[in-house]
Amino acid sequence: MNKASNVPELFGSLVFSDSVMKERLPKDIYKSLHKTIKEGRNLDITVATVVANAMKDWAIEKGATHFTHWFQPMTGITAEKHDSFISPQKDGRVIMEFSGKELIQGEPDASSFPSGGLRATFEARGYTAWDPTSYAFIKENSLCIPTAFCS
Repeated sequence: MNKASNVPELFGSLVFSDSVMKERLPKDIYKSLHKTIKEGRNLDITVATVVANAMKDWAIEKGATHFTHWFQPMTGITAEKHDSFISPQKDGRVIMEFSGKELIQGEPDASSFPSGGLRATFEARGYTAWDPTSYAFIKENSLCIPTAFCS
């Protein structure tokens, strides 16, 4: 089989696209998320929790074990802060978790960025906020969540 014949099947297969959301989210959550995006409002944590769970399940099915708040600082290259879905339990097992709070906001160490390099690490906090207008995607077994960065 010619590799080019797989292109329609493979194209966008690692993107948590609108069609994936429509398929995986409850109808009311899907509508609420789209209303939030359209009106530019804050994302309700209840909606974010359902979206995060669906996103995590989808990403794990595609082989991801980690997630990253992916952003582009003014350096011209991308930056990422990786975390794991894996949550060790007291009995030696692990469960895979990803909360709405983790989806909405991350807290990378901003000391390595141009705006934070002259300060101590604890003083150079930076925050990322999910940009729901851009689709999450999988790259190198990590769920990449497009975010805005503020330091």
